[in-house]
Parts: sequence; structure tokens; C-alpha cells
Amino acid sequence: MNGDWLMRGRDGRLSVYRLSGAAVLCRAESGPGGPWTAERKVGGDQKLHPVLALGQGADGYAHLVSWRPTVKGEAGLVHSTHFRPRLAALDWTPIGHPNKKGDRTGTPAVAVDAQGRAHVFVRNAGGGVSMVAQKEKGGWDPWRDLEGTEVQDGLAAVTGESGRVELYAAVPGGLLHWRQETPGAQPVRQEALQAPVRPGTLSALATSADGTTVFYTDTSGDLCAWRPGGKPVTLLPSAGSGPVSAVRCDLDGHDCTLLAQRSASGRVAFAAYPTELESAGAWWTESGPRLPLDARVSVATDENERVVAATLSPSTGGLLLTRRKDEPGLALEAWRQV
Repeated sequence: MNGDWLMRGRDGRLSVYRLSGAAVLCRAESGPGGPWTAERKVGGDQKLHPVLALGQGADGYAHLVSWRPTVKGEAGLVHSTHFRPRLAALDWTPIGHPNKKGDRTGTPAVAVDAQGRAHVFVRNAGGGVSMVAQKEKGGWDPWRDLEGTEVQDGLAAVTGESGRVELYAAVPGGLLHWRQETPGAQPVRQEALQAPVRPGTLSALATSADGTTVFYTDTSGDLCAWRPGGKPVTLLPSAGSGPVSAVRCDLDGHDCTLLAQRSASGRVAFAAYPTELESAGAWWTESGPRLPLDARVSVATDENERVVAATLSPSTGGLLLTRRKDEPGLALEAWRQV
């Protein structure tokens, strides 16, 4: 999966999404902080390939994108919107293929702008990036080629506090960055970063009124942070493989960035530091039980702005959850199965 699969809806309830065979399933709290509902299928009976990208707008709506099989050897992208966890999601709607037709070209990424329009990015057959975006009054714009070469899988799409959409992509020896100059405009290639980036480790977060931060693991195994216009900063050794999950939160009156990752030991590792002050340093603290090898971690905040963390194992469907205690620091409640 690409994107945060633990989300807080506009009604304050938390929900989680996961892949199961040829379908996407969703569970949600029956009320903020309440018990969890049983899993429900998202988007109707359309059969999907085992890939899912998720994004969320300021309105709290969840946007989901996947590939579906079409004719033999070919596939097309589909999109669904989930307005509230209590409601059924819209049926999957075809949104085409970056090369008009063909097989899957990469894992999509989704970001949602201030007007609630989903922007879907995916690597195309030529090794660049293509994008398709929703129109403000319904429907979809034509596919656009954003160019780029040798783009690797694992794009990171993010919406800044300004409501403008940005995209980061790993290429051999560095990162590419696209940004909207104005709301609704086609994202434009910005400066590139030369750095030894490990593919499949990108995640991005809005960290200031005008800035976003991308996190990645370099080829030596260190977790790094980069904001366009500056130099990359090495934070600390990566706790495990794959991208970190990141969220902005208030810790004892300070605006902090919290990172979470399944560690090499199999437990969840957390690290926090003052937002955009990587020089303050960060260190990992492990929590919870040892998890299956395929377990994923996601962090969010609940209706009271408390940190919530969840782990999900695709092979078992097991969902574990914890919340921050109402006390100083980052003390967490005992992990519980839901």
C-alpha cells in the first residue's frame, strides 16, 4: 500500500484500509474512541490487482486508487471516494492508463488539493511520471506527462498547507520533485537532489505553511530528511525497511514530527523531534509486541488530537492499536487487538 492507511474521518472516527485478495476492505470505529465495526468491502465487486494507494483531503474524505485487470495482459487504474467511515464508499470508477493502454506500470500515489480534487500519479511505461486529476465539478482531466527518466517505484505525493500538491520520486542517484505553482495547475519539475536514495523508502509530510519534507533511507541505511531549497539532513539510522509513517502532533505544547517504522526486531519503533528542527536530534524507542514480517505501521491523530498508532498484517488481518496516554512525553497505552 502507498499512503497512510490509518485515517481520521470528518466525523472524528478512525478507519483502516487493507488489501485482501482482489478487494479492499475497511474497518472503522463505531464512534470516536468506540468499538470497531466488522470489515466491509470498498467500491463494490470490481476485482482488483493487489495494489492500493490512499490519500485524504482537508475535508476528511478518503481517496483510493488501484489497478484492475481489463483484457488479458492489460490493466487500468480505478478510483473510489469514501466520504465517511459510516457510509459505503463509491463504486470504483475507471480513470484510464498513463499510456492509454497496457499492463500495470507502477504503484500509484494520491494527493488531494484544497478543493478536494484527487491527483493521481504513477510511473509510465517510458520511465517518467504521468498524472491525472479530478475536475472541480466532476469528471477527470486528460492524462498529463510530467516527464522524468528512470523513475523508480514508490512515489510520495503530498499536499502542502497551502493546498498545493507536490510529488517526490526516487531515481538512480537522487530525488525528483514536482510542485504546483498555483492551485489546480499542472505540477512543475523543480530542483533535483543528488543523493544515494534507497528505492521504496519515500514518504512526505507537510511541515510548514509553504514547505513539505520528504523522508527517505539512503544506501548506507540512514533515515534522511530533505526540504527543497535546503540540504538533506541525516536523522538517525533507519529502524527497519520501507518508508516511515509520519504525522505532525502536539507533544507537551511543541509542534513535533512523529515517525514510526517496524523495526528489525519486529516491534514498532517511534522517534519524535521538533518539526523542521532535525538538528535537535531524534532516537528510536520500541513499543509493543513482535509483529509478523509483513506487518505495516501507520500513525495519525484522533478526534482529541492524541497520537494513535496502528499495525496491520496483510497475511493475518490482525489489527493492533495504541493511543498516547494523557500525560507528559510520548507514553503509550498498552497495544490492543481490535
